[in-house]
Amino acid sequence: MNDERKYLSTREAAEYLGLSPRTLDRYRVSGDGPVFHRFGGRVRYTRSDLDAWAEKRRRASTADDGSVLAGRGAAR
Repeated sequence: MNDERKYLSTREAAEYLGLSPRTLDRYRVSGDGPVFHRFGGRVRYTRSDLDAWAEKRRRASTADDGSVLAGRGAAR
């Protein structure tokens, strides 16, 4: 993967996130995935959008609904 490219294909974005391309396809249909760009028939992602989507999914435990870390602010 060329680190200089601004836009990543679904395959490249899935690799970046450690997911399968099929998972990103399903997330795109359901609206649960990262925001994306559509150029003609092609779907592309930016690393900043992938990072923002992944950051929203940080959890402190399996019981955390997302509120535990949100209450801590940006602290890690």
